Amino acid sequence: MNAPGWVTAARAQARRGPGRAREPFLVEDEVVGSVDAEVWSQISLQPRMRLGYTLSKEEYRGAPAWVLRGLDASGALHALAHALRDAGHCGPWRGEQLAVCDAAGRRIGIVERGAVRVLGVATQAVHLLGLAPDGRMWVQQRAFDKPNHPGLWDTLMGGMVSAADTREQALARETWEEAGLRIDALQALAHGGHVDLDQPSDEAGGRGHMRERIDWYRATVPQHLQPVNQDGEVARFELLPRDALLQRLEQGMFTPEATLVLAAALGW
Repeated sequence: MNAPGWVTAARAQARRGPGRAREPFLVEDEVVGSVDAEVWSQISLQPRMRLGYTLSKEEYRGAPAWVLRGLDASGALHALAHALRDAGHCGPWRGEQLAVCDAAGRRIGIVERGAVRVLGVATQAVHLLGLAPDGRMWVQQRAFDKPNHPGLWDTLMGGMVSAADTREQALARETWEEAGLRIDALQALAHGGHVDLDQPSDEAGGRGHMRERIDWYRATVPQHLQPVNQDGEVARFELLPRDALLQRLEQGMFTPEATLVLAAALGW
């Protein structure tokens, strides 16, 4: 079955790459992301040098790269995140730590969520598709004060996997926070697959790079249960039949991430 135009367009957008020239970003000897060199010209770690952290431009495999060094990788990343925030080059500061991994997926340290896009650090997220027993799908409208995609439609739940979580823990926590539903109260919970994003990010004045894997799940919400938001990040929920869901997708009313997840779940 050929994918409709909105699916093709969404996938092309998600695979654009960073959009601007970037240089590798290393913690000690491990590549963990990439950076826009213009960002570094506007920040300074000097007030934090007494903590033993250095950021320098070095050669890596015959090309320039930026290397962060310090006895404690997480401490060095923490100092760098604060320096980026001081210079106005962070996304929204959330006080949430995400894992920073090397190319093999080995954790190097942790860093504030607001810094991951400017550092080009790969992230993980989870989404949950909630189906009613009759096949209709629960969707949420994001709160209008959300920093990203306010007011757009989303899956029943979508959230980041923090450094403290496994995917399953993030799924359970975010499902409760966003929808007020306990995972063990849902039926036929199953992992559906994953989608990948590799695209520019608006954070750091458009100098960010979003690299993210989204694992998505599906489950049936029993008829006697309804989602009720707990954290103030959802404006409302609706239960949509397939035709109405497709119409909103075609009109671009869903977030880019939800659009990719729903396209995969619909068989495209």
